[in-house]
Amino acid sequence: MVQLTALWLPILLAAVFVFIASSVIHMVLGYHKSDYGKVDPEDGVMDALRKFDIPPGDYMIPCAGGPEGMKSPEFQEKMKRGPVALFTIVKSGETSIGKNLVLWFIYCIVVGVFAAYISGHALDRRSHYLEVFRYAGAVAFAGYSLGLLQNSIWFSRRWVTTFKSMFDGLIYALLTAGTFGWLWPR
Repeated sequence: MVQLTALWLPILLAAVFVFIASSVIHMVLGYHKSDYGKVDPEDGVMDALRKFDIPPGDYMIPCAGGPEGMKSPEFQEKMKRGPVALFTIVKSGETSIGKNLVLWFIYCIVVGVFAAYISGHALDRRSHYLEVFRYAGAVAFAGYSLGLLQNSIWFSRRWVTTFKSMFDGLIYALLTAGTFGWLWPR
C-alpha cells in the first residue's frame, strides 16, 4: 500500500498535464466546434425567451412535473406537438471563463486523488510502471468519461458529442496514468 500523501506530486502534475491537454483540445484541435448547433433565427428565439426572464437553471419543456403528470393527456399532447427541449439558462452578461478554468483544475485534482487512492491501496512501492498505469488509468477514465454516458441516455445529448468527450477523457486518463507510472514512489 502507498499512502495518499506520498502521491501528491503525481496528483498535481497529472492535473496540470490534463489541464494543458484540454486547452489544446478545445482551443487548437477544434473537433468540439460541432457539439452545439445554432438555432435559426437565433435573435428571434433569444428575444422570445428574454421576455419570460427565466432564472438560471436547467429546464425541460414540456415538463410533466413527475410520473403522474407524464400520464396526463395534456402532457402527452404537448410532447407530440413539440418542440421538446432540455436546456440550461445561464446568467446573462459578460462571460468569465476564469471561474470555469479554476473549477476544471480542481476537478482534475479530484480525479487524481481518486486515482491515487485506488492505486495506492491496490499496489505497493515495488509495483512496475505498467501496473500503476493500468490502475491509475482505469480510475481516471472512469472519472473523466463514464459519467458522460448518462447525458445521452437520459438527456438526449447527441451520442457523437458524448463519444468525443469520452475520447477526451481517454486522453486525460492516459496522461494521468503515465504521470502516476512515472512518479510512483519506489
